[in-house]
Amino acid sequence: MQSISPLRRVLIIFTLVLAGEIIFSLPFHVARFFRPSFLEVFQLTNTELGDVFGLYGLLAMLAYFPGGPLADRFPPKILMSVSLLLTAAGALYLVQIPSLQGLTLLFAYWGVTTIFLFWAAMIKLTRLWGGENSQGKAFAVLDGGRGFVAAGAATIGVVLMGMVAPEVSNGADQQRQSLQAVISFYGIATCAAGLLVLVVIPSENYQDNSEAEQFNESSDKAHDKPLDMPSGKNARSQHTLWEDIGYVLKRPVIWLQGLIVLTAYCGYKGLDYFGLYLTSVFSYTPIESSQFVANVSYVRLGAALVAGVIADKIGIGKTVTSIFVLLLASFLIYLPFGDAETVWIKVNIVTTFLLVFAIRAIYFALLEESQVATSRTGIAVGIISVVGFTPDIFFAPIAGRLLDGAPGVTGFHHLFLLLAVISVIGAVASYRLFVYIKRDRKIRA
Repeated sequence: MQSISPLRRVLIIFTLVLAGEIIFSLPFHVARFFRPSFLEVFQLTNTELGDVFGLYGLLAMLAYFPGGPLADRFPPKILMSVSLLLTAAGALYLVQIPSLQGLTLLFAYWGVTTIFLFWAAMIKLTRLWGGENSQGKAFAVLDGGRGFVAAGAATIGVVLMGMVAPEVSNGADQQRQSLQAVISFYGIATCAAGLLVLVVIPSENYQDNSEAEQFNESSDKAHDKPLDMPSGKNARSQHTLWEDIGYVLKRPVIWLQGLIVLTAYCGYKGLDYFGLYLTSVFSYTPIESSQFVANVSYVRLGAALVAGVIADKIGIGKTVTSIFVLLLASFLIYLPFGDAETVWIKVNIVTTFLLVFAIRAIYFALLEESQVATSRTGIAVGIISVVGFTPDIFFAPIAGRLLDGAPGVTGFHHLFLLLAVISVIGAVASYRLFVYIKRDRKIRA
């Protein structure tokens, strides 16, 4: 079986990176990087926007699991491309600045289009691309690259806002038209990514594994062996879908990984509020806060790559546990400073972003350390994601109520305390996973 060229491998990971981030730009980037303008233009409170995201999360959670088996049975390039194009279509409605009811329905639609056909397919392709010995690096490149795409796109959005602003004299119209320009840009970018996936990603046929294994120099059969189940082409014929699901569900490592993803994702969701933190507590203008958050987001690539290298050297479980402990300290540091803007606040914001990006980059690499079979990656990812991404349902509504219930710095201190508690839970879960994997390896030996 002939392996693909190094250049094609680079193009594949570039496309996965671009598609993997830009698909979330419409439902997340606009409200994350341009939150003060978003709230003003759509005339929303933090609580209302949180509830909108909550419905997105509910639909997304329902879409994660059925999307897993699809990724094991259909060409991921088709699943991903359709998902991107359907998501891009939503920009045609968002740019009209719909009412709260219309916005709620749109985010429910995006909860399905961004996840159902897309998520498990992307994770599986990344794992295939990384091979047996470079899972930390593979997922670090994916998440770090996604961060670079997010920051770059946000920077373009800020430039667009600045270009539109001088053309409009009325302040309300200025914000509205600036935000519409940003929405249009993200819609076009999402559509372009869908077309790029069709051109670059190899076609796959999971019936004969003809091209799926061309992502690596070696076959992925080695990944199937640790599960004590038949591997290779006969595995699918000897085990039904429900038997595979049942087997994966019984593995404690899957549930621990789900909890790790859940707590790490809460930290990531917390980053959405730093733009508002700067405007509400330190009197930044909307454009200044958007620019600051966009600039800090560039650290995601470096954080992810460093985390990937460290994880491949000392172990993913150890690395994840250590990052959670550091995150706990980072969230607690905000409390003594109140509303006094100091250089330490800015340094700690950068540190918080670094740590959150680092842990996001490697938590799915735990699939390899836990010896989850490649042929069942889709199922495992579906189950882990159902648990791990439930913050899409509850985090924004809770955060919105914390901030609206105690306006100003007090509300943000409540939010940081919540994130600190969640970091403790993540540290305990990752340590337990590390102990379980170590014990399991001794038993197998």
